[in-house]
Amino acid sequence: MAEVVTKGVGKVERTADRAEVNVSFETTGSTRNEAVDVLTARVAALEPAFQRPGVEVRSRQLAVHDNWDGKRRSGSRAAQNYVVRIDDVAGLDDLLGALVTAEPTWLNGPTWQLKDDAEAVHEAQREAVQDARRRAQGYAEALGARLGPLQRLTDGDAEAWTTESHRMMAAGYGGAPGVPPQVDQLNLEAQQIVVTVRCTASWTLLD
Repeated sequence: MAEVVTKGVGKVERTADRAEVNVSFETTGSTRNEAVDVLTARVAALEPAFQRPGVEVRSRQLAVHDNWDGKRRSGSRAAQNYVVRIDDVAGLDDLLGALVTAEPTWLNGPTWQLKDDAEAVHEAQREAVQDARRRAQGYAEALGARLGPLQRLTDGDAEAWTTESHRMMAAGYGGAPGVPPQVDQLNLEAQQIVVTVRCTASWTLLD
């Protein structure tokens, strides 16, 4: 009995409801201890911002090393890197303002995500199967045959990505000391997440 094998693709969009930001602070000193002490003082004032509702520090990484000028040691450097997750996206602008005011060496974000993509994946699966069936039906009609029952379905990998991503790089804030920047004017709104599902289906062809 003849078969036709088709591939189907389903895509759905959802508005992101979670964001992640990467931020780093670097300091220098004549010794490693001095560099770390300066870094500790610099990030101490920032920690309360991470205690806000809906904010979670996913990672803290410390790096300490000597600087070298050729073969000669030239002081030391310390760096603290954070990965921060924001589940309350309404408070994103305030958090970014606090981060930029703290004079980070580097800031990148937000990267947009979905807290739970299960419902979106299910809808994309339905669309993928429907797409595979439409393609199979077209081949059956082209052959002058009837499309029979589904024989086998193979799942592809589900993917998710933003349709557009606004990112901000910060190496220093030049505004008035202690005054948060107007991050809300950067229009860092939640982006659309595209969830894609692919499948391969085998169908029986009937005379």
